[in-house]
Amino acid sequence: YLFSVWLHLIAAMVWIGGMVFLAAVVVPVLRRPEHRALLIPLISQTGKRFRWVGWVCLGVLVATGIFNLTSHGFGWEQVWSGRLFMGGFGQTLEIKLVLVGVVLILSVIHDFFIGPRATAVGQSAPGSAEALRLRRQASWIGRVNLLIALVIVALGVLLVRG
Repeated sequence: YLFSVWLHLIAAMVWIGGMVFLAAVVVPVLRRPEHRALLIPLISQTGKRFRWVGWVCLGVLVATGIFNLTSHGFGWEQVWSGRLFMGGFGQTLEIKLVLVGVVLILSVIHDFFIGPRATAVGQSAPGSAEALRLRRQASWIGRVNLLIALVIVALGVLLVRG
């Protein structure tokens, strides 16, 4: 159980830390005038590499999260009957799980639809209105995902310490 919790925390740190690093370090550096020509290719390559890391982390988070719950005696019976979501702990867990679902959906949209499309249009028509719109969409989805991930961490803290 302790190894699973440790792995859960490491996966969350790598995933969230990677998102913060991209948003707070990589993108601002690439937006500088002297690096502007590198923006699309480097964001594309960095995004593709981080996509693999991010999805491994998300898989680890889901697997260890399920294991951690079962280690506390919760099973599918409590999930399907709704008993798991009763009381303060259960309601907090329910919100956390809904937000995890939202993060997974947004990640699929960002990583497999909007992001690749933004890269393709950015390479073929860099200054076009569509390229700017897609880049803005990808950026906002990433920001929203980061914000939700931070809320998920806060809910996790509430679950174990609240």
